Amino acid sequence: MTDKIAVVTGANKGIGYVIVKELCRRGVGVVYLAARDEKRGNEAVDDLKKEGLNPVFIQLEVTDEESVKKLANTLKEKHGGIDILINNAAVITENFSETTYEDSVNVLTVNYYSLLTIQKYVFPILKDNARVINISSDAGHISNLENPYWIKRLTKEDLKLEDIDAFVTWFLDSVKNGTMKIGDFVENGFLAYRISKIAMCALTRVQQKEVNRGISINSIHPGFVKTSMTMYSGFMDLEEAADAPVYLALDVDQSIKGKYFWFDKTEKDWTDHSLKIHSKFDVFMQHVEASKQT
Repeated sequence: MTDKIAVVTGANKGIGYVIVKELCRRGVGVVYLAARDEKRGNEAVDDLKKEGLNPVFIQLEVTDEESVKKLANTLKEKHGGIDILINNAAVITENFSETTYEDSVNVLTVNYYSLLTIQKYVFPILKDNARVINISSDAGHISNLENPYWIKRLTKEDLKLEDIDAFVTWFLDSVKNGTMKIGDFVENGFLAYRISKIAMCALTRVQQKEVNRGISINSIHPGFVKTSMTMYSGFMDLEEAADAPVYLALDVDQSIKGKYFWFDKTEKDWTDHSLKIHSKFDVFMQHVEASKQT
C-alpha cells in the first residue's frame, strides 16, 4: 500500500476531500489532492496535515487540456505513473429546475468532456493493474432516461464513444433549439447533470473495453451526501461518503471491471432500465428545503 500513488480530482472540499483523507488514513503512499484553485487546495492539505495526514497538493483544471497534460507529465516524472485515479471533479446546474443552454454546456464540459481529456493524458501513465473510479450519481443510472432510442443505443453490448458523444450532442442541440421533449426523461430536475452522469457511466463501460494491462474502471453513486453541491442536504454525512469509493480503490477484487456501484458497495446493473433507481427530484428538493430551515 505504501508504494501506491493516488490522484483525486476536485478534492479541496466535499466528497473528494474525504476520499483523500480516507486514502491517507489507509496508508496509500502518496495521495495527490488535485484542485483548480491553488489557495483552496493548499488550505485543504494544511487542514489534513493538522490531523496527522500528509497529502500533496497538485493543481488541476480538468477543463484545461494544458493543465491535464502538465499534471500527467509531472506525475510521470516523479513516480513513473499512478495506481489510483478518482475522477471526482463535477458541477451541477445553477438552477435545479430549469435547463438553459449555457448552463448545460458548462455542466457537460466539466462532468463529461473533461473525462476524455483525462483519458487522453492520464490513462497512458496508469500503472499495470491500476484502478480508476468515476464518481457518478443515482442521476447517472440509465433509468433516468425514457427515450427508447437512447436507452437501446447506450445499453448495447458494442457501445462506442461515438454513441455517447452523439447522445450528449443530441441533448445540447435539443436545449439550444428548443426541441427538447419532457417525456424523454424520467424527471427534469437538474437535467444537464443527469445527462452528464449518464454519459460518465456509459463512458466507464467503453473505457473498460478499451483499456488493457489489467486496469479496472468502475463508476459509483456515493450517496445523497450533504455537500455544497446539494446545499448541504441529503441522507449521508460527508464523512460517510468516502467509504464506498475507497472500497473500489483499495479493496474490491481487481476482476471487478466496468461496473456501476451503489454507496452500500453493491453492484447495480447499469443497463437495466427496469431497476428504476433514478434520482428523485422531489425528494432532493424536500431535503434542500429542510436544510434551509435548520
